[in-house]
Amino acid sequence: MGIETISILLLAGFLLFLAAGVPMAFACGMLGVSLAYFKFGIPGLGLLMQRIYALCTEYVLISVPMFILMASLMERSGIARDMYDALDAWLRRVRGGVGVVTMIMAIIMAAMSGIIGGEIVLLGLVALPQMLRLGYDKRLAMGSVCAGGSLGTMIPPSIVLIVYGLITDTPISSLFTAAIVPGLLLGGIYIAYILVRVRLNPALAPLVEDAGPPLTLGQKLAASKGLVGPLLLVVVVLGSIYGGITSITEAATMGVVGVLALIVLRGEFRVALLREAFEQTFRSVGILLWVTFGASTLIGAYTLAGGPRWIGSLITGLDVAPIVIVLLMMLVFLFLGAFMDWIGIALLCMPIFVPIIKQLGYDPIWFGILFCINMQVSFLSPPFGPAAFYLKSVAPPDTELVDIFKSFGPFVVMQLVVLGLVLLFPELALWLVR
Repeated sequence: MGIETISILLLAGFLLFLAAGVPMAFACGMLGVSLAYFKFGIPGLGLLMQRIYALCTEYVLISVPMFILMASLMERSGIARDMYDALDAWLRRVRGGVGVVTMIMAIIMAAMSGIIGGEIVLLGLVALPQMLRLGYDKRLAMGSVCAGGSLGTMIPPSIVLIVYGLITDTPISSLFTAAIVPGLLLGGIYIAYILVRVRLNPALAPLVEDAGPPLTLGQKLAASKGLVGPLLLVVVVLGSIYGGITSITEAATMGVVGVLALIVLRGEFRVALLREAFEQTFRSVGILLWVTFGASTLIGAYTLAGGPRWIGSLITGLDVAPIVIVLLMMLVFLFLGAFMDWIGIALLCMPIFVPIIKQLGYDPIWFGILFCINMQVSFLSPPFGPAAFYLKSVAPPDTELVDIFKSFGPFVVMQLVVLGLVLLFPELALWLVR
């Protein structure tokens, strides 16, 4: 059987399994094992096991559960609420200030743990009720929470970048460095949009005098102590990575110890809190591992069959400019992102796309940043945009999923604008690395 026929059968089988409700991890795993066995016999299965073992014994992979545990601990403590109150003390008298506070808090939280779901839930519990109480437009409030909470895919230490670096053998510290400018650019555009939008239409945000009595400088400084711990954690985690003091895994572990120390100092430590954080971490890591096993099995079998070489020759043989090929890859990411989880897309596409990118003369670090921006869009893309479901779980009971998805429109446009800027001007991602 030729590789063309195998490719068609795999695609058809994958779509059929997903349509039947089979989880993606098991759909990929069954297809990969079947292909390896019928094409190569028992030795093929042995090669797949070696591939999965090599991936799972990567030392840097330990950083993923550590960052997830950090987010889980923060979600159950009062650290996020105090951080929100500290920022709100300085900006509550600015029109749209609560929305700006939400974005700044999202950026700081992203720089602490790089987790998306936990951020959206935290912001939905802390910031959304405050914005609704002050009379903010509901769509502006929900869109701000979800778009800001999704910044964890971009701003280091992003788990998306860690997994991309593992799959493509790209230096993760370089990916972190490259993501700083695009991540802050995206967050800055969100903030500018909120300020401009509420200035053009004051009805979308409360008047300054409705934000409560003005605080004295002493009160603002007293409230700012809620920022000390989180900012110190950001400096410890990212500073130790960029300073070459520790590896990413060691920095993540230091972050977990730092969050635990903050919780103990705040008098919030409970055995139940720790148990719940571990349970959430185990569930999240279990899902990531199963998807990793399944997708790695499928792409490993397909690689043995010569699939990536065939697709590479097919794409590079197109009589189009290289940038057109990159644009086609972006469209593939945007399409898959509406239906699949980011880790499945990374594991299935990167072993095929990144060699082509290198062959075309592009930098895989730049391509990794483009991939992360695409995954930003995927978190807000209907019908399966996970950000909407995270927010729905903590939003007021009368909030409909349709309303949440409608609130995403302007933020998706801003994400696509940043994607276009990084696509046209690669130095936005690469100048810090160089």
